[in-house]
Amino acid sequence: MGILCILIPILIGLICALLGYLLGRLIEKRSEVYTRLRADLDACRQENQQLQSENRSLESELAGLSKKPGSRPLNADDASAKVDDASADVELASAKTDTPPVPFDAALAKSAFGKKIVENDLKIVEGIGPGIEGLLRNAGINTWKALSETSVEKCQKILDDAGSRYRIHTPATWPMQAEMAFLGKWKELKKWQDEAIGGKEKI
Repeated sequence: MGILCILIPILIGLICALLGYLLGRLIEKRSEVYTRLRADLDACRQENQQLQSENRSLESELAGLSKKPGSRPLNADDASAKVDDASADVELASAKTDTPPVPFDAALAKSAFGKKIVENDLKIVEGIGPGIEGLLRNAGINTWKALSETSVEKCQKILDDAGSRYRIHTPATWPMQAEMAFLGKWKELKKWQDEAIGGKEKI
């Protein structure tokens, strides 16, 4: 009986110590998980801010780019119009074209890109994949011509409305690329895409 009186407190003490140790480890592990998740969240927020900053910088740089060959420079009235520079460029170039657009030449397109090109395939534009093509078509933009006449702001709104997965894309050059495809300028389009970085012009 005397031995039991000694052993029982010892066993209870050992059990309490073990439970305390396990509880401490559990709390420590949860703290580590929380810290790691917090760090991941902060990194995502920082990356989002950086992407937004890059987007604003690219829009600013685009506004200062010289216009494409063949289009007339913008005058004071044009500059005051509330139209995106890239889409205004497309409209001016189209308005100054005396001859109708070149009919789609599948052979010429294939010779430039090295693969079969389907007419009005929006994915030929650098930066547009199947998902974004679906968004554009749902918005009524089904042809290269339609995309070339769509403002960058409208393209961005379509992406923004589709959620964060698409919001990070930059459509600044999509109308310009679509116009090249619409006018059959396949070699020029391929050359531009080869020299571009992720659908963005090298500055």
